[in-house]
Amino acid sequence: MIRAAIALFLAVLAVPAHAIEIEEVTSPGGIKAWLVRDDSIPFLALNFNFEGGASLDAPDKRGAINLMTATLEEGAGKLDATEFAQAVEDLGAELSFGVSDDALTVRMRSLTENRDAAADLLAKALSQPRFDNDAVERVRGQVMSVIRAEQTDPNSIAIKEMARQAWGDHPYATSINGTAESVKLLTRQDLVAAKNRVLARDRVVVGAAGDITAEELGPLVDKILGVLPPTGTAPLPQDAPLQLTGGLTVIDWNSPQTVVSFAGPGLSIEDPDYFAAVVANHILGGGGFSSRLMDEIREKRGLSYGVSTALAAGLYGQTWQGGMASSNASVAEAIGLVCREWDRIAADGVTPKELADAKTYITGEYPLRFDGNSKIASILAGMQMIGLPRDYINNRDALVQSVTAEDVQRVAQRLLHSDNLRFVLVGQPEGVTDGGDIPVPQDDGAEAPDSAPAASPDAKPAPQPEADQPVN
Repeated sequence: MIRAAIALFLAVLAVPAHAIEIEEVTSPGGIKAWLVRDDSIPFLALNFNFEGGASLDAPDKRGAINLMTATLEEGAGKLDATEFAQAVEDLGAELSFGVSDDALTVRMRSLTENRDAAADLLAKALSQPRFDNDAVERVRGQVMSVIRAEQTDPNSIAIKEMARQAWGDHPYATSINGTAESVKLLTRQDLVAAKNRVLARDRVVVGAAGDITAEELGPLVDKILGVLPPTGTAPLPQDAPLQLTGGLTVIDWNSPQTVVSFAGPGLSIEDPDYFAAVVANHILGGGGFSSRLMDEIREKRGLSYGVSTALAAGLYGQTWQGGMASSNASVAEAIGLVCREWDRIAADGVTPKELADAKTYITGEYPLRFDGNSKIASILAGMQMIGLPRDYINNRDALVQSVTAEDVQRVAQRLLHSDNLRFVLVGQPEGVTDGGDIPVPQDDGAEAPDSAPAASPDAKPAPQPEADQPVN
């Protein structure tokens, strides 16, 4: 579940993924980094991922790491928020900070001639954040606005309830934003403590791409990270056993449509069946209009404007999940069809054409992820966070192409059982009750509808946490 800051892509590296060569660099201070060199333009992108992210919140301080992260750019050392922002702008640089359940992410982008000065500013932000009262209150107000908005958004309500049921007492079960009550009570001392819990040299991975040599990168990394303590004050989270059980949860919400989130067991990227699951997911619900669920639910019956699935491969827990929205009158049929397709791929497998088309798409879109130094630096850090080898990029497409129809059916038989699916519905669905039975679809041969889909024009799939790791 990754919610990172929006990247500003200032450079383009127009090479296919298989042509990228990764150097491993060890700084004089012992920090390892991965580097892809590109001296075609005088620009450098750096990406630092601190493992644990918002999951390292103290139990009674939920939201502290999120608030702290959002306040890192609000002044450092002798520079207040305005002066710090002006100093970054004067360099033509960008510093950004974001946090998810799994990682706190720091990004730096700078012209070569200004990279040392930008690195100095970033080092101050990480080691000497001011956490001035006016800045903290301003950011706190922004976070509180997000929390209030989530309370009236059926998509957010569905996702939060699913997380609560899935992860028990693990941090994954609650929002990184915290609650209005917890955020209101956070003090400056809490933010300092939160920084010390997560920002440490022993849990950081570094990705770099652009105009810099290995000999230059090491000292630059030490300049930025050498000011941090060697270890964090909080242990890394434990794995989160999935606690979902199959069934229906209905949350009453006055709306003409019902938002649906559904999830079942997933698998990690280290699992031998992972790429078989990637292919299966594309065919089932991850392939847009070419997926089975879109064909059955939207194209043939017009029950929703969109339905999608994804592998949510968090560092500490995984699900196979999806979402949609449908009119209250149609949602029972739609969820019945989800269950039918969930079971059908396990029972009947996939066709040769589905398999070939899925592999063509999955391998064809991969090079597009490498179209800028900022993206590459992020991917390099993500690979290290997950534990992938440096030659993964070169071998990834071969792993996809090696997937057989038997592999897809095997992983589907292992994981795709509708009895294990938990549905969270937010709305006033007809023919569905909280804790009741999932409806069984009656029509196996529906044709494309003559009229518009039954969902409202604004209907969208329930948004899912960022499930598809950018490196996979």
